[in-house]
Formats: sequence, structure tokens, C-alpha cells
Amino acid sequence: MPLNFIIPPLKATLSAALQAKIDQKTKPLGSLGQLESLALQVGRCQNSLTPQLNKACILIFAGDHGIVEVEAGVSAYPQTVTAQMIANFLAGGAAISVFARQHDIELLIVDAGVNADLDSHPQLINAKIDKGTQNFLTQTAMTSEECDRAVQAGADQVLRRYESGCNCIGFGEIGIGNTSSAAMLMHRLTGLSLVRCVGRGTGLNDGQLQHKVTILQRALNQHKGATEPLDVLATFGGFEIAMMVGAYLKAAELSMLILVDGFIAGTALLIARKLHPHVLDYCVFSHISSEQGHQALLRQFNAKPLLNLGLRLGEGSGIALAYPLLQSAVLFLNEMATFAEAGVDHENVR
Repeated sequence: MPLNFIIPPLKATLSAALQAKIDQKTKPLGSLGQLESLALQVGRCQNSLTPQLNKACILIFAGDHGIVEVEAGVSAYPQTVTAQMIANFLAGGAAISVFARQHDIELLIVDAGVNADLDSHPQLINAKIDKGTQNFLTQTAMTSEECDRAVQAGADQVLRRYESGCNCIGFGEIGIGNTSSAAMLMHRLTGLSLVRCVGRGTGLNDGQLQHKVTILQRALNQHKGATEPLDVLATFGGFEIAMMVGAYLKAAELSMLILVDGFIAGTALLIARKLHPHVLDYCVFSHISSEQGHQALLRQFNAKPLLNLGLRLGEGSGIALAYPLLQSAVLFLNEMATFAEAGVDHENVR
């Protein structure tokens, strides 16, 4: 299946006009700090001096991992928790459920590869590739064909949201064991040491963390030939991560503004960036998490996250918390008075 995405760099056509509009607001130059660069980015993404945020949406991609089912100790929780947490999302009881309601963000759960039969629900989308990936200690997590299908399925979900009027989107995830996949992807694609990429995930203690590193190193030794982005994804990834890769690429192709969550979502973006570098032009990094791998990953992107709250939850929680800042950036650009409109003498304002 060909995975064809066309992602051009942001147009510079309105950059000067947007910056002039920002600078003419009733404030000292640069005094709104990161909100000013955010407003400039949104205007450039939409190629508009009056950008708008329409029907913001968070897609949570869910999938299970064969490494958890077979190898004890890489996660503090069993694989069955994935399906249980999805039920919690759909009941409105998860953190992301609360935050999405608070900020009027549409929340949808995409079954990318959960090892369970899930009951239908208005917020649940069945895009299941299989009931979880294979154990990457003994074989690739997925076939190349399954990987391509997952990437395309993620793109298809974004296209549907775009066609419904959404122009601002973010991607969360749920999948017990996916910090192991993320660490493998990050290590293989960045060259950073495995120890720097592996984190405590859902709460491993020191001994469990060392065991996790040992298991993952064994897997790396089994798959030394996987070096190209999609091969690395198929070898070590999860269906939810693969779908996020396609989701990022399609959202950028459609010039949507993309809010990026934490470590797992960041590794999916790492693969997307390897395939199409300009995807980063459309990305706003919501936060820096307490996972050491995420901190190193953000340095790879040269990213300036909006929040530093010590989060390590996933689910798109950082996206929902950062979204009001994005709204503020757009609102000040569109509604804040200029010096001329307010009749303020600005000759001596610095």
C-alpha cells in the first residue's frame, strides 16, 4: 500500500504582516513571550491574518503489545488494563475525559489493536488491525503490510475529522507496554543510548526498570537490521503508534494545527519527521513530561513546550491542558487592540 503524503514547508507569504500585526498590539514588543510565536505559527499554518480554531479534537489511539503479554516485568500493569482504561474514557472518568469536557474538545477513542472485543460506543472507533502486536523479542511486532495499514488508518481518521470542520487536532494514546516500544523506536532512530530512552512508564521501581532495560537490549540484539523508519516501526512499534504516525502526516498535509502530547506521541512524531521533516512546522508541543526519554526527545526536535507540570500520564492530557494557551494566542491576535485603535502613544513603548 503506497503511503503518499505531500507536506510542504509553511508559506512565508504572511510572516511579515503577521509579525507587524503582533507588534502593533497595545503592549511592549515581545511582552507576551511564547504566545507571540504561537500566534505567528498559527497564522502561518492557516495562511491567514485572522486564524481560527475550529472543532478542536483529540484522538486517543489504543493498542496492546505482545512484549507485555509474554515477558513479565516490562510494565507494572497487565495488558488487560488497556481495555479497562478505554471503558473509563468512554464513561467519562479519565483525566483526559475531564479535561476535554472542561475545554470543549471533542474526544474520540480509536481501537487500533486492543486485545479485547470492545462494546460499541459513540466515542469509540473500531479500526483494529489485530488483537495486539507480536512479541518483538522473537519476531517483528507487526508485518510491513500491517504497519502500512495502521499508518493509513491513522491518516483516514484525521481526514474524517478535517471533513467535519476540525482544523486543530491532537493525538493521545493508551496501551500497556507502549513505553517499551517508544524507547526502542527512539533509541534506534536517534542513536541515543537505550538507558537514556527507557523510563519508568506506569511506575516501575529501580529493579523493575533495570529488568526492562535488560529485556529491551535482548530485543535490540535480535533485530540489528531494522534501521529505516518504517522498518523500525514495524519491528518494535505498536498499532496505536503506527496510527499516530499516519495521523501526524495527514494532519500536516491538510495544514491542520497539531498539538503534540508526551513521550509515546513524541516517538510517533519522530518517525513522521524522519519521513517528512516539514511535519514539525505544524506542531505545537504541549508540555515536557517527567519521562527522561521525553526530555531528550524534545531536544531532538529543538522544541519549546508550553507547559512543565511533571506529567507522565499520556492519554493526550498535556494537549487538553495546553489548549487554552493556544486559544489565548489566537484571541490576542484577533481581538487585542492596536495602538492606533486604542489611541495609545506608543513611540516610547519598548
